Amino acid sequence: MPKTVGPEDWRAIADALPCASPGETAWLTGFRRLVRVMARLRDPEHGCPWDREQDFASIAPYTIEEAYEVADAIAREDWNELAAELGDLAFQVVFHARMAEEARLFDLGRVLDAIVAKMIRRHPHVFGDGERPADAAAQTVAWERLKAAERRQKAEEAQETATSVVDAISQDLPPLRRALALQKAAAQLGFDWPHADGVFAKLEEEIAELRAGLSQGDADRDRPRRDALREEIGDLLFTLVNLARHVDVDPEVALMAANAKFARRFRMVEDRLAGEPEARGDIDRLEAWWQAAKKAERGSDSA
Repeated sequence: MPKTVGPEDWRAIADALPCASPGETAWLTGFRRLVRVMARLRDPEHGCPWDREQDFASIAPYTIEEAYEVADAIAREDWNELAAELGDLAFQVVFHARMAEEARLFDLGRVLDAIVAKMIRRHPHVFGDGERPADAAAQTVAWERLKAAERRQKAEEAQETATSVVDAISQDLPPLRRALALQKAAAQLGFDWPHADGVFAKLEEEIAELRAGLSQGDADRDRPRRDALREEIGDLLFTLVNLARHVDVDPEVALMAANAKFARRFRMVEDRLAGEPEARGDIDRLEAWWQAAKKAERGSDSA
């Protein structure tokens, strides 16, 4: 096999792969059913008015929401729910592809061909005779290099005189996700701290700048001051994302887990408050209940 997979090679490679599972035929039948259901929902005469009125822009928020719900089911280790959420996410792909086909932009076949070709192209160590990475970290580096090479090729084909790695990162990504993508792109060009210690130093610097900003007046009454504080807090959050990247933690997954933990513990505080409503606003009692909730949760985890 060639080290680089050509534009026609990927089809032959994919077609030659063995059956993935004894249930493969049933899965394909299920996918065909989903495509047909989507077509009926968009049918001008027999379809659903809501589904017919949607376009790419109106459906995009639902696509993002479904992806988050997949991540939430994984965080909760609710595997039955994960199966349902993955179905919802697959429906989003089919929905977008159906609208594209109606607009004669592309069809689902092109969508599937594109991802199959990309996966084969970016795994030359699996589907070609490329050098096998030593570990997952080395594979991540190789993956990013292949992405960068593809971006350069696209720029050359478009005859662009200049392009930035950040231009390839969607501005519609959720802020935490885009911050992570921007930092990864910069790191590919060497703009990165070699160790997490450098990020900790930057984090301390940003905290100091935020403290200094908070000491300079009432942000509620001073709009320029409030804008400056927003900028400082943004810098702090950006640096926290960078720290997460350096210790190989997904910041969105970490924040989702923190949100779930807070909600879980606060419900315990609410239960206490329901029996002692006079404690509302009593920060000392509420904090004591919060600490008790933490202790109880940690105790149950160790049991």
